[in-house]
Amino acid sequence: MDNKQNNIKGDNGPKMNMPRFNMNWIYIIAIAALGLLYFSSGGPSNSSIAKNASYSDFKTMVTRGYASKIVVNKNQSLIKMYVKPEHIRDVFHQSAQQTGSDPYVEVEFGSIDQVEQFVNKAKDDKQFTGDFVYENHKDNDFLNMIFYNLFPIFIIVALWIFFMRRMGGGGGGVGSGVFNVGKSKAKMYEKGGDLGITFKDVAGQAGAKQEIQEIVDFLKNPEKYTELGGKIPKGALLVGPPGTGKTLLAKAVAGEAGVPFFSMSGSDFVEMFVGVGASRVRDLFQQAKQKSPCIIFIDEIDAVGRARSKNPAMGGNDERENTLNALLTEMDGFGTNSGVIILAATNRADMLDSALLRAGRFDRQIHVDLPDLNERKEVFKVHLKPVKIDDSVDIDFLARQTPGFSGADIANVCNEAALIAARHNSQTVQKQDFLDAVDRIIGGLEKKTKVMTQAEKRSIAIHEAGHATISWFTEFANPLVKVSIVPRGQALGAAWYLPEERVLQTKEAMLDEMCSLLGGRAAEELFVGHISTGAMNDLERVTKQAYGMIAFAGMSDKLPNVCYYNNAEFQFQRPYSETTAKVMDDEVMKMINEQYARAKQILTEHKEGHAQLAQLLVDREVIFAEDVERIFGKRPWTSRAEELLEAQMKADAERMAEERAKELEAQASLEAKPEAETETEPEAEAPKEEA
Repeated sequence: MDNKQNNIKGDNGPKMNMPRFNMNWIYIIAIAALGLLYFSSGGPSNSSIAKNASYSDFKTMVTRGYASKIVVNKNQSLIKMYVKPEHIRDVFHQSAQQTGSDPYVEVEFGSIDQVEQFVNKAKDDKQFTGDFVYENHKDNDFLNMIFYNLFPIFIIVALWIFFMRRMGGGGGGVGSGVFNVGKSKAKMYEKGGDLGITFKDVAGQAGAKQEIQEIVDFLKNPEKYTELGGKIPKGALLVGPPGTGKTLLAKAVAGEAGVPFFSMSGSDFVEMFVGVGASRVRDLFQQAKQKSPCIIFIDEIDAVGRARSKNPAMGGNDERENTLNALLTEMDGFGTNSGVIILAATNRADMLDSALLRAGRFDRQIHVDLPDLNERKEVFKVHLKPVKIDDSVDIDFLARQTPGFSGADIANVCNEAALIAARHNSQTVQKQDFLDAVDRIIGGLEKKTKVMTQAEKRSIAIHEAGHATISWFTEFANPLVKVSIVPRGQALGAAWYLPEERVLQTKEAMLDEMCSLLGGRAAEELFVGHISTGAMNDLERVTKQAYGMIAFAGMSDKLPNVCYYNNAEFQFQRPYSETTAKVMDDEVMKMINEQYARAKQILTEHKEGHAQLAQLLVDREVIFAEDVERIFGKRPWTSRAEELLEAQMKADAERMAEERAKELEAQASLEAKPEAETETEPEAEAPKEEA
């Protein structure tokens, strides 16, 4: 908006980019000018000292030959007698370094005629041989007095103005001064369409868009709802994990509605001054009422809307609570906010105050969850529009390779793939670039230069082969994609799976996953002879999953159908006794030990295949599902995800075979072309020989 304001167009001339006016430059120029006058106004007196003396002393010093120059100021009745360097110590009792280069003595006189007679007599007697000069202008002592006395005050006032303009935060602009500290910091868009974002830019989230579309329809056509007695919702709260598109969805609402849009963060209400947060809330709603119908969007509202403490002694923030009280009153109090719609976003809805979530303030809670398979396909289509992709890229396969990814994660995958392709000087982004990008985001950067001994490398291969073997022979384990012993990030090895997204998790599926996680530690104990710290991450996941199954899901023999989950805030006591805690610990140990014994049994039954798999990992560092199938045979259980994976691998193999055939055909044609040329060369040379 500033650029638009700075473009000034004349009647007949072209547009000119004028510099933006800023009062800070006026302050800087004024301070510099005062400083220049301050340091230059003193003249010689800035570097030399002066001494007052009587007229008789003046005559004595001239008679003794101390004077090098005499300057008479008739207007002020003053004589300045400059002292010769060799007599400075005789007059001032100081060295020349202390007095300066031109020290002088100031003397008041009564009659100028007597001074002239005395100086002329001294010249005749050879006692004074210097210059005798008259000064008729007034000296700058008055200016010196002004600058010596007022310049420090000017500096203090300028610094006070400078800091007061910034104490409100923001470094200038509306609401940044100390007197405007209570003003709202919300960015106002007169038309939401200026953001350039609509619902077409928000892929997936069909349910959230459908709910929030009604707000847009009401702003565009309110009669459709008011005729039936309906009222527009006063507020809608967007709840979901980070990166799912809550802020993007709010921008799309502003772009679709075409009404004034106020945007600010919850932390903008928080300030060091007492009462500022409540004042900003009131100012924000006052501006919104003047622009109604309009939309107010508060991002990360949990910064100001946390639940109020029931016990003041617990150290609750009174300023934050005052801001929350003002927000509650403005959203639904005695005042009317007709035409003002509140949108807010947070990923911590469980921490919000219950008064903020009630109907009449936030009438709707719109859940913006992580995208499922079909929604991830739509998100990929949006983010792949500016990317030059190869024909080998299958969006369906990429969507299945990114379970649990948010919209922001998918955007990062597309960007990383483009960067990897550019790093390899490719003209298009291929399927392998996307797979490398997914591996980079999940596992971290490859560290092929990490130094490992041969024994460590074999131990890691046995560990990862244990995971692959167990997952291959358990029914509900996720299908394997590839296994690698190349270090990535903090991991020394990794196995990639293609999980089948389930709405419900059964106990059998969770036990199979637990058994697969314990396969690495079991393989180390069986085939290496000792265990290592490489299974720390596996043990952490297993322990958390076991406690979750027993304490929350009620999947225990001794504690069946009981959930000990407690969501009460400010409660530090566990909702179960010490006896129950001991039972939980025993059940967790029993469950983990059973799955560990099961993993060792499966590995013992297939130890020859496991050994071949580990050796293949040592030789090639990376193996794929077809290599495991070649060793163990076809997996006994086939899921929908495996069928799609097998179909994808089959299609890739056919495509690679076709490309290989084309390369062989092109190579054969190139080899045949020189032979044809050599056969025609004797025929072309024969007529020349005959001639």
